[in-house]
Amino acid sequence: MLMKIRKICTAVFSLIMAVSMVSCSVGSEPSVKPDSGSAAVSGKKDDNRNDDVKGDDEDSSEENEETDPSSEAHNPLTGEYGYNPQAQGKRPVAVMINNISQSLPQYGISSADYIYEMVVEGGITRLMAVFADYTNVPDLCSVRSCRYYYPLVANGLDAVYCHWGMDMTIARDTLDRLGIDRFDGSDNQTLFYNDEERLKTYAREHTGCLKGSRFAESIEKAGFRTEASNGGADMMKFAEGTEFADIKGEPCEQVDIKFSAAYYSTFTYDKETRTYLKQHSGSPHMDGASGKQLAFTNVFALKTSIYMRDDGYRMNVELEGGDGYYFSGGKVQKIRWEKADDSSNFRFTDYETAEEITVNRGKCYIGLTDSVSF
Repeated sequence: MLMKIRKICTAVFSLIMAVSMVSCSVGSEPSVKPDSGSAAVSGKKDDNRNDDVKGDDEDSSEENEETDPSSEAHNPLTGEYGYNPQAQGKRPVAVMINNISQSLPQYGISSADYIYEMVVEGGITRLMAVFADYTNVPDLCSVRSCRYYYPLVANGLDAVYCHWGMDMTIARDTLDRLGIDRFDGSDNQTLFYNDEERLKTYAREHTGCLKGSRFAESIEKAGFRTEASNGGADMMKFAEGTEFADIKGEPCEQVDIKFSAAYYSTFTYDKETRTYLKQHSGSPHMDGASGKQLAFTNVFALKTSIYMRDDGYRMNVELEGGDGYYFSGGKVQKIRWEKADDSSNFRFTDYETAEEITVNRGKCYIGLTDSVSF
């Protein structure tokens, strides 16, 4: 009997073990080597990873891809790229700017493409700020009156000339003879105005302003020609592409252009920006609107004959031509300059070879003087 019980227990135990093994086999995944199906899943993951990498490469490529600046429109006055395409082939604007110490600071002039400086009566100087794009002229202050040599320079640029008043002798005669398109603040209170805030602390003649945002509309109403007579051709021979030309000449990091004992312009080279920072008679020459010191890639000091007129008060500045100096990139090149006639722009040539010089792309200062030192 006992043996029979043992056999039954053994059989039950074996049955329990068999059931347990079947249960374990059903509840767990088998350990298998990857087959083609598992390889496809792995490949899919790899494809996703590769797609991600490819996407990053494409983004990186797009980010690193730079537009060739030489394919962009460029400013015909400065040669700088990124110019307003709608302004190509259009006339520039030239505005007379007060430069007497009592009128400082001026507003808007740090945006000018060219700044011309010449002496007027009493040893003081006056500026003419030139802007290539007449649709993008800033508000300017303070605007001052015409002296005859300034519209002659503006005419050589085919610029619309802006002033507030004039010398009623030779300046008036010159304006009439040239027939230059112009706006005079003396009889135009739409484009010109007196700054009410400046009137509180400045003499009235130092408060005349030009409203830049009204300029394009004013030209249209006046019926002035907007197309440049030269088709928008470059005013100078600029360096190729984006290259900064290493000009022919000796190192020179500071230049003084003297107009009188009290009025002189000093330019100090800044290596970081490759520009010359301007001082007005010993102090930084600042734009009161932008807060920026005037800075120029190119500085031209043009030597000429300057003398007092027969009235014993106003000045004559000869514009036919002479020797001069071109400063750029911390160097100075001796040049010759000429203005062939009333409708011609200045032309700059190498002093020795007489070939037209290459000018770096950037803003220009042009001072006519009988005294320059460096």
